Amino acid sequence: MIHRERVADNVYTFQSDLYAQVNAGAVIGQEWAVVIDTLAFPDETLAIRDFIENELERKVRYVIDTHYHADHSWGNCFFPGALVIGHELCRTFLQEYGVPSLKEAWKEDTIFRKTQIVLPHLTMKDGELELIVDDKSLRFISLPGHSRDGIGIYIVEDEVLFSGDVWMPVPHIVDGDTDVMRESLRKIGKLTLENVVQGHGDVILRGEIESGIEDRIDYLDQIEEIVQEASENEFPGDILKENDIESCGKSRIMLDGLAEEIHQQNLRHLYLERFDEEPKEFDESVYY
Repeated sequence: MIHRERVADNVYTFQSDLYAQVNAGAVIGQEWAVVIDTLAFPDETLAIRDFIENELERKVRYVIDTHYHADHSWGNCFFPGALVIGHELCRTFLQEYGVPSLKEAWKEDTIFRKTQIVLPHLTMKDGELELIVDDKSLRFISLPGHSRDGIGIYIVEDEVLFSGDVWMPVPHIVDGDTDVMRESLRKIGKLTLENVVQGHGDVILRGEIESGIEDRIDYLDQIEEIVQEASENEFPGDILKENDIESCGKSRIMLDGLAEEIHQQNLRHLYLERFDEEPKEFDESVYY
């Protein structure tokens, strides 16, 4: 159901086999553990808890949300008694958007019937916070861009960063901002890193980090150029569709086949943001 990987001593990642290769993590202390994000479906998050509590025999004391999106935070409720930590906006957004979204999910899929929204008990603003787990320092870093509440968790001694969704195989900016994402990616580039555990997809190794940052910034530049060029056409919506993910040098099979959908969402979001209208498409019923 989930793929588990050890990226450093007592540091694990867990990747979903069911939804978009979303990642969660855990840092294991001598007596207790910290979970970083949860996974998209209840059984996956419960599998993480089972591994930590039953195989490693540790109690989960803290759960950290890198941002409020459902596939990273709705599993908070499956760690009863744990203190949930996130950005102050994460708490706000879970209350405003997460609660009604979960109510809709209850109607559509019985798999979420036992899920409840648990808001962060402890929040941070845009500075830094540290949590000590035995000999490891977990530094909370503000990393918005994918969403305004985005944070990353930097394990100082291991030089491992859990980036949240500001770093994905295909940047996703529908709930964020391209300029802010660039700033966050450059901030990551200033850290000393062995690995980046991106919000979705495989772990990024040391030798891939610099080029990975450049690649993601280049993608943001490309989609802005596409949107600008499309705006000069009578039917910009058609131009956006023609410029698929592969025209930007990326494979559509990434993220379990969701890459093209994410790409098109990015283009339409940027167009709407820049020009305050939906991109017009050619309609045969009107012109014939």
